[in-house]
Amino acid sequence: MKFSEIVEKLGADANSNSLEANPDCNPEVAGLTSIEETTPGTISYIEGGKFTNYIDTTTATALVLPKNSQLQAKAIARGIAWISTGEPRLLYSRIIDLFYQPFHPQPEIHPTATIHPEAVIGKEVYIGPYALIQQGVKIGDRACIHPNVVIYPDVTIGDRTILHANSTIHERAQIGNDCVIHSGAVIGSEGFGFVPTAKGWYKMQQSGNVVLEDGVEVGCNSTIDRPAVGETRIGRQTKIDNLVHIAHGCKIGSNCAIAGQVGLAGAVKVGNNVLLAGQVGIADHIKIGDGAIATAKAGIIQDVPPKTMVSGHPAIPHKLWLKVVILYNRLPELYQMVKQLQRHFGDK
Repeated sequence: MKFSEIVEKLGADANSNSLEANPDCNPEVAGLTSIEETTPGTISYIEGGKFTNYIDTTTATALVLPKNSQLQAKAIARGIAWISTGEPRLLYSRIIDLFYQPFHPQPEIHPTATIHPEAVIGKEVYIGPYALIQQGVKIGDRACIHPNVVIYPDVTIGDRTILHANSTIHERAQIGNDCVIHSGAVIGSEGFGFVPTAKGWYKMQQSGNVVLEDGVEVGCNSTIDRPAVGETRIGRQTKIDNLVHIAHGCKIGSNCAIAGQVGLAGAVKVGNNVLLAGQVGIADHIKIGDGAIATAKAGIIQDVPPKTMVSGHPAIPHKLWLKVVILYNRLPELYQMVKQLQRHFGDK
């Protein structure tokens, strides 16, 4: 694809009014690559900061650059085609769309799929080999059910939603439009509900359900549990990474990002636009305010106000945590100072 063709297609988007490009360079672009591993004939991107030095050594034929006249001048001097934007990573994501589309099978129902006669299947749906769809299930138009998916009774699947191979959707779950459930994920499994008695644990049946609003994505081998009563709800456009556990009765807002190995205990309430980094753990009934950020491995045992960044275990405000970490490295030195002071004043 000619570089000028890429620029033209990107410029057709109303959000691309601020694009700038080198008009004097129009190479053939054959593919995509990371800035660390470029090859001739490919296009990559530089987002800024530590990656800017790559412009001096890259073998890429074309680059997406931030709005930086010095980087643009370096690219011109090296004969590299460039396109500049305020959001290089976002623009590069759109360039990937020009070169690559994920596998999506043509609509059909494979003869080995088992579909209950009371299930309602929409138009142009793909149902792959050995999928199991039980009674009362409703599947929207242009949905894609990959092989070995199991859908329990009375589940609703929205339009254009994709269930990847070996995912499992338990009874009464409601999954909205344009959702993606990746392989091995389990939606609507039983919450961890046991009541202690003198004779042992009494199992509390989990009669609630899970609701995923439109545009939710759930990564491989993640689990979202249903509660004893009521619902566990994930807000629209929230993205959940692999190996995440969301316990019974949690309420997560819209447009959140939850990274791998995060664990939420029961009845946690997470606001909108919240970021939870890898291995964050949140105790039961905690409230996380809108726009809050928890850095990796934060252990949250008390409510987090809106627009607050927390770190550490137990989690504290991020700026305070940075100071604590510096002191932590000096603890042996500080300990020796205290011992010297004790000896000194103990002799008085």
